[in-house]
Amino acid sequence: MKKVPRSQRKTTAAPKRVTPKGNNGLKHRREKQRAAADVPKDSPRIYRPEELLSPHMLLSRFAERATDLLTAVPEEERPTQAAVTAALRQAVLEAFRSREEYVARMVEVDLLAGAPNQSASSLRKGIRTALLDQGVRCVDSPDSESELFVVVEGAGEAFEVLRPAYVDQATGKLVLSGQLRRLPGPDGGDNSAGDDDATNGEGM
Repeated sequence: MKKVPRSQRKTTAAPKRVTPKGNNGLKHRREKQRAAADVPKDSPRIYRPEELLSPHMLLSRFAERATDLLTAVPEEERPTQAAVTAALRQAVLEAFRSREEYVARMVEVDLLAGAPNQSASSLRKGIRTALLDQGVRCVDSPDSESELFVVVEGAGEAFEVLRPAYVDQATGKLVLSGQLRRLPGPDGGDNSAGDDDATNGEGM
């Protein structure tokens, strides 16, 4: 076979390597930012999720992630896949129920606030009723439960309530501490520092 000089050999050009353009995630975020900037400031905010929440979708993702994590657990200590899936299913369904209850309450509050001829007192009463229905108690006075309040400003022996305290009756936990302002007493004296149970400092 006759040898062909290298200069006369036919060669196939290597395919040109195409470099991916940019970061798709960054590009997507910038597009969303530009779209948000085009919306007038007085327009209501609109939430447009990229995908709708569904229990099946979340359960599938959590189960997949749990399977990956369980590979690091010794086999003799590893729970069964059925047990993991059942626990995840219960947690996901409870989370969706909690969200539905929360959204329903927010809708009720919005309807109450938008009712015609609504006074501030009736609106407040309606919101308090909704809170009580959820097991949240509002404490407006520190007289018998001063431990639920903190003093945030002022000096004197009298108190003014700046913010009520909120207690979860189901757990007994303080949701939000009340706030007090100290005021001079009837004689203008200040002899209350350290004599009461209200805490000095910032609230929750």
